[in-house]
Amino acid sequence: MAAEGESRPGIGSVETAAAILGALAEGGGQMPLGELAVAAGMHRAKVHRYLISLTRSGLVAQPERNGAYSIGPLAISIGLAGLRRVDPIRVAYEALPELRDRVDETVFLAIWGDMGVTCIGLEESAHPVTLNIRVGSVLPFLSTAAGQVFAAYMPRARVDRFAKMDGARPRHRPAAALDLPGPRRDSLLREVRERRLARVRGALFAGVNAMAAPIFDHRGELSTVVGVMGRQETLDVAWDGAAAAALAEFADRLSRRLGHAGDGGEGKQVRE
Repeated sequence: MAAEGESRPGIGSVETAAAILGALAEGGGQMPLGELAVAAGMHRAKVHRYLISLTRSGLVAQPERNGAYSIGPLAISIGLAGLRRVDPIRVAYEALPELRDRVDETVFLAIWGDMGVTCIGLEESAHPVTLNIRVGSVLPFLSTAAGQVFAAYMPRARVDRFAKMDGARPRHRPAAALDLPGPRRDSLLREVRERRLARVRGALFAGVNAMAAPIFDHRGELSTVVGVMGRQETLDVAWDGAAAAALAEFADRLSRRLGHAGDGGEGKQVRE
């Protein structure tokens, strides 16, 4: 369908205007004319002519005192209307098979539920991992990659509280991260925020590796966590490995679909 749509005749000026708006959004929503022209890959004079019409229509705001153009009120209204129709869980859930096929490993989706880290989506690969995890399973907190991602965006007091509760559950006890001294655990979670990735090597199940990444919403808050797990001999969890790159790109793309600016920041911590 996409190829068919691309072959149909359209209005070039509309597509050009959309490209300029897209470049403005990618640039943080406010850019001087020169930078915007470079980002859009167009001549400065051409971009300026389009900006005049875009400003008149309300899609772009009048130049600020510093000469920069910004996203206009009409564009903001359109964006908000679109966001209200987006279901973050549905968006991530429907995209899971794509990630599974790309990494050729079992992938999962998790949210923070009433009982903690809860698996809400699971797509097994052609060589599934034998685990006692199904949709609806509550996962250990700091001994799983998904749990570490959630912990990375929680206030420290809340992390301490849930770690203590989790450690009291016998089946969750092989949790290496629970026993880390405070400074080392803080360092681990800081690295998760900086990389936007977490990984574990056989911490919960012997011989099983896992990685997880955060998906943010338009407010910059953690929405869901997506992860991949597989046998140690097939799933390389190196930071510069293929699985890490695929997972990071997937999570970033979904975050952008949810309206996240994707500015490379660490994201917001959830409130108590």
